[in-house]
Amino acid sequence: MTTKPSKDLETFPNPKLGRDYTIRMTIPEFTCLCPKTGQPDFASIIIEYVPDELCVELKALKLYMWAFRDQGAFHEAITNEILNDIVKAISPNFMRIRAEFNVRGGIYTTVIVEHKNPSWTAPVVVNLP
Repeated sequence: MTTKPSKDLETFPNPKLGRDYTIRMTIPEFTCLCPKTGQPDFASIIIEYVPDELCVELKALKLYMWAFRDQGAFHEAITNEILNDIVKAISPNFMRIRAEFNVRGGIYTTVIVEHKNPSWTAPVVVNLP
């Protein structure tokens, strides 16, 4: 294969600095391994963020997510690892990651983690009539 999994997260400059906007990405085919049994875990990962100076490049994100395929980790740990890595790469104003794991042992697990830049103030929501 010419393409291989990679933990390198490439970035590009935010094309609209000074404007708060939300980027949402859904990764419906995330896989990792159960640390207890070695069996595959499947999840949908939803990433939402308000960029500051940088955005994450999508192909790099795809290869990054692929890198977890052979990694054993608890749902909570892997979701926090993804948040930490992306925050380290792009330093967003705000980021939320929601990991919705498929059933394991009759239990569905959803893990939600967030990061907020302490110097950023979220815009006021406008409710239109």
